[in-house]
Amino acid sequence: MRFAWSILLCIQAVLCFAQNEGFVRGRVTDADTQEPLFGVHVIYGKGSGTITSPDGTYSFAVRAGTVSISFQFVGYKTVTESVKVKAKDTAVLNVALETDVYQIDQIVVSADRMEKKASDLTVTMNVIKQEYLSRIHIKDAEELMNRIPGIEVLDGQASVRGGSGFSYGVGSRVLALVDGLPLMAADGGNIKWNFLPLEQISQVEVIKGASSVLYGSSALNGVINFRTADATNIPQTTFFAESGVFDKPEDKIKAWWHSPRIFSSASFSHLRRAGFTDVGLGLYLFKENSYRKFNDEQYGRISVKIKHHSARKEGLAYGANVSAERTYKTDFVLWENAGAGALKQDTSSVSSLYQTFFTVDPFVSLVRTTSARHDLRFRILGCENSFPVRKQNDARFLSAYGEYQIGKKIADVLQLISGFSASYSIVDSRFFGDHHGMNLAGFAQLEAQPVKKLRLVAGVRLEQNSLDDVNDKIVPVFRSGINFQAGEYTFLRVSFGQGYRYPSVAEKYASTTLGSVKIYPNTGIQSEKGWSAETGIKQGFMLGQSSGQVDLCFFYTRNSNMIEFLFGLYPDPVTGISGPGFRAENFEQAMIYGSEIEFTLTRNFNRIRTAMDAGYSYIYPVEFSRYTGESTGQYLKYRRKHSANMNLSLSGGKIITGLHLFARSRILRIDDIFLNEVTGEQILPGFPDYWKSHNKSFLLVDTDIGYLISRRLTVSLVVKNLTNVEYMGRPGDIQPVRNFSLRLSGRF
Repeated sequence: MRFAWSILLCIQAVLCFAQNEGFVRGRVTDADTQEPLFGVHVIYGKGSGTITSPDGTYSFAVRAGTVSISFQFVGYKTVTESVKVKAKDTAVLNVALETDVYQIDQIVVSADRMEKKASDLTVTMNVIKQEYLSRIHIKDAEELMNRIPGIEVLDGQASVRGGSGFSYGVGSRVLALVDGLPLMAADGGNIKWNFLPLEQISQVEVIKGASSVLYGSSALNGVINFRTADATNIPQTTFFAESGVFDKPEDKIKAWWHSPRIFSSASFSHLRRAGFTDVGLGLYLFKENSYRKFNDEQYGRISVKIKHHSARKEGLAYGANVSAERTYKTDFVLWENAGAGALKQDTSSVSSLYQTFFTVDPFVSLVRTTSARHDLRFRILGCENSFPVRKQNDARFLSAYGEYQIGKKIADVLQLISGFSASYSIVDSRFFGDHHGMNLAGFAQLEAQPVKKLRLVAGVRLEQNSLDDVNDKIVPVFRSGINFQAGEYTFLRVSFGQGYRYPSVAEKYASTTLGSVKIYPNTGIQSEKGWSAETGIKQGFMLGQSSGQVDLCFFYTRNSNMIEFLFGLYPDPVTGISGPGFRAENFEQAMIYGSEIEFTLTRNFNRIRTAMDAGYSYIYPVEFSRYTGESTGQYLKYRRKHSANMNLSLSGGKIITGLHLFARSRILRIDDIFLNEVTGEQILPGFPDYWKSHNKSFLLVDTDIGYLISRRLTVSLVVKNLTNVEYMGRPGDIQPVRNFSLRLSGRF
């Protein structure tokens, strides 16, 4: 009987709501062309919203009364309108959106640890939106970074403006963050690219130049912050399923396979707001039968994000993010030879790896609009590497990181960001030995705005590292910057920043043999240090139907005690007998200067919307004498002078298509051991002659085309390396041949 009454009450409630329900419909167009806009977010209440259809129309049901509706679309000014809705009636609201200067006012947080317009920054920052990753079928963060001018990742080693070379997979000078928290391996001090959660990314922010004041060690050369998406009033589910195939290389003799080399991936993400709680769920699966023999890979990643907004305490939020990944792969180390065996790994260096990686990130945030913002965040990070046939290389680590940050407006013209952090790590390894380390740091940064159009930034950090209870000295680093708005869309900037990097456990203690290559430990290496300076101008513009921006900067960097793996005769730590091999040494003194220009443009042609972005980076990387401070004229290793890219996209009706160009000049210099006719042939057979003929500039061409099956489903085809160019990263590492991928994606 109670059940029947419950059913009747529910029916009555539904009928009552229906009687008080009205409808809103309308059309969203471009204010200049009067063409319909597809994909505009129409938000009309907490947890409620829709998007416009290809003809620009929208409709929804809502309770009778006055309703506030917000229209949001990239490249256009946000418009909020109110409309009165009567019961059982339909209100019509048509809106024309005006274009805005493309990207100049996008919000970023990484450069100064606070939300700020990109135009107000004192440093150069690149921002990559999630839509770009989806359109060109980016498989991991390493591939994404290689598409940014001035950035190159050589076999996992990221370099910004030539600040790093190739260091055999350890000791990154670029710090990777997820939501502002470091995600670096405690043993190798490197970036785990596969673990970075692209399926839940809202945008990626890349700071170019020394950033140690705000982020500490490993930010010597720059910072990459992967910001995950938060739930909004509109619940959102996205997914894709993709499959692709590698073509044969241009040099058919290198094609060792007889059956297709296939790769596939699938992704799922869901974000929603339930009452006062935001919930996010992400899942990613990947499998690749590589174009290189003994280089297959498969992994799965899952992440959960929960954030609760207190109903009792205004501005209080707390929650936790949890991620985990399981990987099976074989890394490609040494080829068989430069001919038919260039894409086949030498069996002496083949080593399978099972890897488990996880993070647990609890946090508490309190925002007081009239006083300060407080953030308390933690990250527990763990990893286990298991090598079934090379047990001597097994390793695992566990690290705990905690950080407190306060942002306070001291006066109308002065704002303070300060905080402190601590981390502790334990490494248990047959490869590196057992070690434990500690890092303690405190930082403070002031931003002053003495006049409306002038911003001044100055900061300082004190940091100390210890390893196995041996304390390094306390390191102070400083930064400063100026941003001046010279016109409505003209922004001038000047900045200076110091940086340093504490050596990784691997650089100090790695001792192993890979094929014919032996690695020796060096417990005496010291921290790297340096500084960078830049000046630049950001100019936005609107010319009729076109809008965009140009960013031009000049930079100069000096680094000393840079760690390189050098070939020589070194004593074995066990036997004491000296032998040939590589060991980490404080050798390189780096001086790099150059310039960058980046350009973005959007324009509407009737029903066709076009967007273009392009960039060019020039660097002059040389060594300098530590005694005279002058250039030696010797190029730094594993650097290129020139890099450029251009992305062009067109969308109209149900078709979206794009063309992507990437150009790189030749590598200026590599280790002499690889070019020596004796040692080079021993490590990489055939490489000395191969390098002479293949180390040259190259141009990659990618293309994509997508079709909107419906408002929520898209099918897309991407061809990468369309002209099937053969090019190389570090020695012996031939990059992907032409490949095709087909993807079905959805957004609900």
